[in-house]
Formats: sequence, structure tokens, C-alpha cells
Amino acid sequence: MIANATILDDLRTRFGEQAITPQPTRDEIPTFWAGRQKVHDILHHLKNEIAQPYRMLYDLTAIDEREHQHRDGQPASDFTVVYHLLSFDRNEYIRIKVPLHQESLSAPTASDLWPCANWYEREVWDMFGVQFDGHPFLQRILMPKTWVGHPLRKDHPARATEIGPFTQPPEKVDTEQEAMRFRPEDWGMKRASEDTDFIFLNIGPQHPGTHGVIRVILQLDGEEIVDAVPEIGFHHRGAEKMGERQTWHTYVPYTDRVDYLGGVMNELAYLTAVEKLAGIPVPPRAQVIRVMMAELFRIISHLVWYGTFAQDLGQMSPVFYTFNDRERAFDIVEAVCGARMHPVWFRIGGVAQDLPKGWDKMIREFVAYFPRRLDEYDREVMKNRIFKARTVGVGEITVEEAIEWGVTGPMLRACGLGWDFRKQQPYSGYENFEFEIPTAQHGDCYDRAAVRVAEMRQSLRIIEQCVKNMPEGPYTSEHPLATPPLKERTMHDIETLITHFLNVSWGPVISPGEALGAIEATKGNNGYYLVSDGETWSYRTRIRTPSFPHIQMLPLMCRGRMVPDLLAILGSMDYVLADIDR
Repeated sequence: MIANATILDDLRTRFGEQAITPQPTRDEIPTFWAGRQKVHDILHHLKNEIAQPYRMLYDLTAIDEREHQHRDGQPASDFTVVYHLLSFDRNEYIRIKVPLHQESLSAPTASDLWPCANWYEREVWDMFGVQFDGHPFLQRILMPKTWVGHPLRKDHPARATEIGPFTQPPEKVDTEQEAMRFRPEDWGMKRASEDTDFIFLNIGPQHPGTHGVIRVILQLDGEEIVDAVPEIGFHHRGAEKMGERQTWHTYVPYTDRVDYLGGVMNELAYLTAVEKLAGIPVPPRAQVIRVMMAELFRIISHLVWYGTFAQDLGQMSPVFYTFNDRERAFDIVEAVCGARMHPVWFRIGGVAQDLPKGWDKMIREFVAYFPRRLDEYDREVMKNRIFKARTVGVGEITVEEAIEWGVTGPMLRACGLGWDFRKQQPYSGYENFEFEIPTAQHGDCYDRAAVRVAEMRQSLRIIEQCVKNMPEGPYTSEHPLATPPLKERTMHDIETLITHFLNVSWGPVISPGEALGAIEATKGNNGYYLVSDGETWSYRTRIRTPSFPHIQMLPLMCRGRMVPDLLAILGSMDYVLADIDR
């Protein structure tokens, strides 16, 4: 709270007493309201002028406040734009909120301060209809161009059954076909320069090298990439809208489908925010179980990346071996959770069940087996001269560029910055484990691969420590809002039975407030920003995924390279389409 007071004094000294309004929050992130006339200057100050600046635009989103009941002490607003900034020097976030009214729904763009603000602002326009004055290309980004309305507004339907039957008359077909017509000018591209006519090439949305439904439009001078424009949204399913429709605990299965290779890692990010919001302590045994399963899924996700990345560059064999080892890891997940890719096993306050008999034997065998396989993959892939020729010096980015574009995780550490949220902002007891933060120096495709390979070895270290030091005790919290509640409290009398029934069917009622829960997920920082209005469901669910800012950086990484380099760069980024589009 001292840091909060210090920042408040600084901002009020610089911008005036009335310009800044503080707001207490459950997560204790310094949170301040500012008017739209001054917000650009405030953001510039926080990024460039304040001591220990907030150099990264971590996230940018909005809230439709029109049905928000519990807003005590907050400025009146119909919509609120929310900025989350991150300071590496302070090791803390700051939250800036801008109140907007229906009759003047606009704010100044921050894309001149952070290049990654471009897509975030397009998303806020797409989902909420908020204009950003000065934005260079304020167009829809997740919804089709022909979509009517802004889906994250509270008056927009949340279910298909609320919309009516789908029809596709001939005139609609013609409209949709015309909307898909490619015109270079619409994307800010020129058809020709003074000495050449450019070629335009579509990569995707159905292409094996894109690892999912994403379209990359290339502007080529011969085989050299002049520019590249990613088009996303093909995989958008309204994950945030569903988070505002489901109850707190019935939303857990939906999180697994965001980074669908990360499994329980998604659940951990979401539940970290829920438990902060509700003040639910997680017992030590449940924390260690969560860490063990999360690190196992880090290995599982990295194995998919490892094999498919090698395949992207022409190696056909490694993917078969890495997927075989992934199956071995999935056998453990299945034995513990009962499911594999989407285990839905973490719960509010802990995990669904205690560990089964024989769990430690399975994990010890995997920990003993897997290092030899990594050594073999190093010989097959990382030391392969063709692999090196395709990756060394390709797609380089610097630490400064990575921070400007909101890059986190292995991509940031490959540039040389040893920033890992498990170390810097420990959660779920990570401060009790010994492990190293792998880094590299050049920020190219090869270094990104080297960091992920080293991460798998560190995950094995953490898993081994979990097995050796697994605490005794309960696997779920005794807090009354933990879900499901403890079974032994069920059958005392009719009141306890009713309470148990309601807590299972409706879930907990969480007091009004807001909180950000952020973790070091498989691909970078995954954060859930949740706002409660005192109900059994979330008023606002915001999912900050690592893949969204990462893929936005693609044009910078591939300009001046050749077309085959694009596929190497895409593979080295290790994104998931559902993680981008949500």
C-alpha cells in the first residue's frame, strides 16, 4: 500500500489533485481512475517519465458498466476502459481506468505509446464499440466484418438460442463473399512501388504451417517479404462472454479450451483470480498438487511444440517420438484426473480429489525416463545443421522490442531477460521450489527453441521436488466458498444439505470486487481479470493470453525475410489459435 500511496502522490503532483481517483481492489494492484482528456498524458508519464517506469502494456480491455450494481466510490460511467501496465523494475502492475459515457464513447489511442495497443484497441472497438481517436486502423478483429453489434455489451445475446434461427438467403451470401474479397489497400498495402509490382500471397487460413485457422497475407517482392498482415478471429468462440454467463465454478471446464495444449494451466490462472477475489486460502497439499500437474502440462505442451516445430522445418521423425512421450505423460494425467487433454480437475480452493494410490510410482518412472529422451532430441534436432541453418539469426527480436509488444514467457527470456512469474511473483507456493530460469541472448528462432527445451528439464526438477516433498493434509480448502464444499458437512441436518446442494449447483456467491490472477503459463503470461457484482457468476471475465500479443508481432519479425522463414518464425512462436482468439 506504500507503493500505492507513492504513485498516487506522484500522479497528483504531476496532473492535479482532482485528476486522479484511487480505488481499493481485492488484488491490491494500485488502481486509479483518470479522465479521457488526461489519460494519454498519464500513460506517457507512467511509461517514460516516472522513476522505475511501467514499460509494458500488459493488457487493455473494457467493461460495460450499465448493469453493474455495486460500484461504491467509483466514478459514474456507462463503459470503462481498463489499462494494465507492468513495471519490471518495481515488479508490480498498475491499473488505470477511464470512465466513458454513452453519448461520447471514445478515448485517445495508446498505439503511439505501445505498438501492441493496436490490436487491443481494435478488440475493444469490436467487442464494446469504444472508439479510439487517432488509431491507424480501427476495424473489427475477432468478429466478421459484416457482424452487427458488439458482443461483450450486456445487451448483446449470450446464447445462440437468443438470436433466432440462422438463415442464409442469396443476398447474404453475396454480401459475405464480397466482404472476403482481398484488396491490398484495405490492409494498408500498396500494389506496386516505383520499380516493381508486388505479389500478394495467402498463407492460411487452412495451411499446415499455421497450426490452425489463421490467415497471413504476405506482400512479396519476388520471394522477399515486404510486409505481413495476420488476420485472426476464425477460432473466436466468445470465451469471455461465456465467463459472464456461467457460474464461478461451472466456468472451469471452459478454461481448458483456451490454450487447449495447456490443460490445468488454464484452470490455475482462472482460479488464482477467483481465490484472490473471494479470499480463499489453498492448503499446502493442494498447492503442491497443482504445481506438479501444471509443470507436467508444461512438458506436454512443449513436446507438441518441439515435434511440430521440427516438422515445420522438414524433419519428419521427431514429431512421432515427442507425441509418444506426450502419451506417456497423458497416462499420468488420466490416472490422476480421469481425463487427458481437458482434465477439468482443479477446483475453487483446491483440486477435485486426492491423489490416487500409485501416483508417485508413475511420476518417478517418468522423471527417470524423460531426461534421456531430451538428450536424444537434442542430438536429432537442436544439433542438426539444417535445423540450425533454418533458425539461427531468423526472426530476431531484442528485449526492448519484446517489452514494447507485450511479449512474455520463453519468447521474452530468449532475448536475454530472465523474467519468470513463478520466480518474480510466486503463486501456488512456487517460492518453495528450486529451479532455474533458462535464458538465451539473440531472441531468434533457435534461442526460443533452446529456452523451451531447457524449461522442460527445469519442469522435471520441480515435479521431482513435488514427489519428494508432498505435504500431508487436505486437498481442498475449508473456506465456506470453496467448491465443492466438504462432503462431511452435508448430512447433519436439512440446512446443511440445502447449503451443500446450492453450493454445488449454483456455486459460491462472491462479494463485489475485482482481481487479476496471472501465472507463467506454457506460452507466456496468462491472466484472468475478474469483476464480481455480488452474484454467483462473474460480471466481467477478461482473459489476457500470451498468444494474442505474440502473433501481433509477426510482421516485425518477418519483414525482409523469405517465405520459408515465415514458417520457421511461426513455429518458433508456439501459439495456439484458441489462445489468440478466445
